[in-house]
Amino acid sequence: MAVASHLISRMPAVASIRASVLIPLVQQIDKRSGKTDLLLASHGILRSQLEDPYAVLPMARYVALFEDAATITGEPALGARMGTGFKPADIGPMGMLFALSPTIRSAFERLSKYVNAVQGATSSGVFEENGDFVWTYRIVDPSMWPRRQDSEFTIAASCQLVRSCFRRGWRPIEIQLEHQAPRDASVLERIYGAPILFGQSGNRIVMNKADADRVYRSEDKSLIEILERHIGDLVNEPAAGDVVTEKVQALISIYLGQRPITVATLAVELKMSPRSLQRRLSEEGVSLRDLVRQHRRTLAAHYLGDQQVAPMSEIARVLGYADNTVLWRALRSWEKKGNHLSSRR
Repeated sequence: MAVASHLISRMPAVASIRASVLIPLVQQIDKRSGKTDLLLASHGILRSQLEDPYAVLPMARYVALFEDAATITGEPALGARMGTGFKPADIGPMGMLFALSPTIRSAFERLSKYVNAVQGATSSGVFEENGDFVWTYRIVDPSMWPRRQDSEFTIAASCQLVRSCFRRGWRPIEIQLEHQAPRDASVLERIYGAPILFGQSGNRIVMNKADADRVYRSEDKSLIEILERHIGDLVNEPAAGDVVTEKVQALISIYLGQRPITVATLAVELKMSPRSLQRRLSEEGVSLRDLVRQHRRTLAAHYLGDQQVAPMSEIARVLGYADNTVLWRALRSWEKKGNHLSSRR
């Protein structure tokens, strides 16, 4: 398995999203219902807040509003359908940076690096697996659930960015979504133009590596530098001394169930020596083993508490366990330590 360069977004203390992102959603609700302002008010949002392109809102409100909008409009695939109309300008300079990138790979690398210019509490990155190029996206706060609409919208919008900026008829190899399959997934399959796996540990677009590396245009380095400088100001990128724990947590959420998570492999991604990574984590009072266990427990609690409980074998795979037996032993161990997780026998 080849090692790709990975760009991990920072997870800020307060999860927020730029208010302007809500404008297309509000327009859709306006077309379908006369309850837009009432719905916004129920989530503590005023229409006037959307007029400021730099105003921010709590991420949780956005996620909940999107779910309610799908219910009010009577369209379960609202998020995915909205994603098909997404344009680079909808995310400002970051969209322009995507559009100006010479390859699909470089476009997604930049999207991963600067995604927090649009929203916080997000884990996003790229990697290679089995000869394919993969972009992954996930909101890291488990309390923001359900979040089907945000996940399906983000993946559909990202596919649309590729089609509008690189090749109109482009299709991914596969789409992976973290929520359980809806009653009818055919609408989503038509939108994405690819088979879909549900109940995964994150939301991913699996692409052909050769296509991802194909050069579609020459890059204007001067313009790219200007855009990156502006986006960097918006992101407020962390200094070198920032905690390593957040970066490791982001990598765990990307790789869990996809590839082995070791100090050595993560050190390569963070451009550190394994010894330095272990020392930094120790200084911050954690270990890689503890962080992986914590992430698994969080995911297990979510999946086992979901009304649409996935098969135990599927949960074991998503959590990176060899089989049901290993998962069952982990659940029993957590219960003995006072971490009560509902499970099926």
